[in-house]
Amino acid sequence: MVAILEKRDLRDFDWLTTVLAIAIASFGIWQIHNALPDENYWSKQIIGLGIGLVAFLVVCFSDFRRIVDYAPLFYIVGLVLLFLVLTPLGVEVNGQKAWLKLPMIGQFQPSEFVKIPTVLMLAKYFGAKKTGHLNFKQMLIGGAIFAGPLGLILLEPDAGQAITYFPIFAAVLFLSGLNIRYVVLAALAAAVMVPTAWYVGVKTGKIKRYQQERILAITNPDEVDPRGYGYHTIQSTITVGKGGLTGIQGDTETSQSVLKFLPEPHTDFIFAVTAENSGFIGCISLLLAYALLLSRMIAGARHSSDRSSMLVIMAVVCGMVFQIFMNIGMAQGFLPVIGVPLPLMSAGLSAILTTFIAIGFVVSIKMRRFVN
Repeated sequence: MVAILEKRDLRDFDWLTTVLAIAIASFGIWQIHNALPDENYWSKQIIGLGIGLVAFLVVCFSDFRRIVDYAPLFYIVGLVLLFLVLTPLGVEVNGQKAWLKLPMIGQFQPSEFVKIPTVLMLAKYFGAKKTGHLNFKQMLIGGAIFAGPLGLILLEPDAGQAITYFPIFAAVLFLSGLNIRYVVLAALAAAVMVPTAWYVGVKTGKIKRYQQERILAITNPDEVDPRGYGYHTIQSTITVGKGGLTGIQGDTETSQSVLKFLPEPHTDFIFAVTAENSGFIGCISLLLAYALLLSRMIAGARHSSDRSSMLVIMAVVCGMVFQIFMNIGMAQGFLPVIGVPLPLMSAGLSAILTTFIAIGFVVSIKMRRFVN
C-alpha cells in the first residue's frame, strides 16, 4: 500500500485538512498558555500535539480496510481498558475515577480513546448491511455494541464523556437506514420520559442537588448559589463578554483565568479564554476554521468507496460537531456544565490524541477512495 501511495506522489493526501487541524491545535496551545501562563499545561499540550501528529501519520499511511477488519479486537481492548479504570488501577480526580496512569505518559483517559474502536466496530457491523431499513435485530446488536463502553463509562461516573457517544451512535443508525417511525417514537418517548424522570428523580433524591443545580444554573439561575454550582456559568459568561471585539490580547493583569476567577480555563472553558483574549474576531475565526475542517471531512464521506468508510467519517464529524456545540454552549451559559472538551483546543493528551487519530482515519479513507 505504501508503494501505491508513492507512485501516486501523495497527490491525494489531504494537506488542507492536516494544516487546519494543526492550526486549530496550535491556536489552542496559545490559549492554554494565556489561561495559565505560569503552569506547564501548554508545554504538555505541545508534547500531546507531537504524539498526535505521529499517530495521525501512522493512521494516514495505513490501509483503513485492514484496520476495520481488526475492529472487534480493538473494541475488546477498549472495553478492557474501561474495566481497568474501575479497578484499583484507576486514578480518581474530582470524584471521577476515569483515568489510568501510564509510565512516562502520565494520566490517560480511556473513555476518550475508546470512541475510536466503538466507531470502527459500529462501522464494521452496519457497513456490511445491505440496502434497506434497519430491522429490530440489527438495531439491537448495534445497541449492544454501543452499550458496552457507555455502561462502563457511566460507572466511573463520567456523564460528560458518556453523552459524547450518543451523537456517534445516532449518526451511524441514521445513515444505516433507520426507519423514520423509530425516530418519531423515540422523540415522543423522550418528550414524556425526560420530564417524568426529572420529576421522579428530584422527589426521590435519585437526582442529587448538585446535578439539579447544573440544570437550574441555565433554566433558573436565580435559584442557584452564585458561589456554588452557579459560579462556573457566571464566571464563564463574564469572561466571554470581557473580550469584546478584539480581546484583551494576553493582558495578565485583568484576565479572569489568570486571576483564578474562571475554573478549569484550560479544559472545560477554553472557549471562554479564547473569547477573552482574542475577542469576537478570534472566536469567529476559530469557528470558520472548524467549519472548513468539517466540510473537508464531509466531502470525504461523499466520495468514500464503501459504506463502512462513509460511516466512520460521518461518525467522527457528528461527534466533533456535538462537542463543539456543547463546549461553546457551556462557555456562553445556555447549556449545563458537564465537562465536554473542545476538540483540538482543550488541554489533555487523551483528547488531542483521539481527535488526531480520528482525523487520520478520514484522511486515510480519502487517500484510498480510488484504490481497489
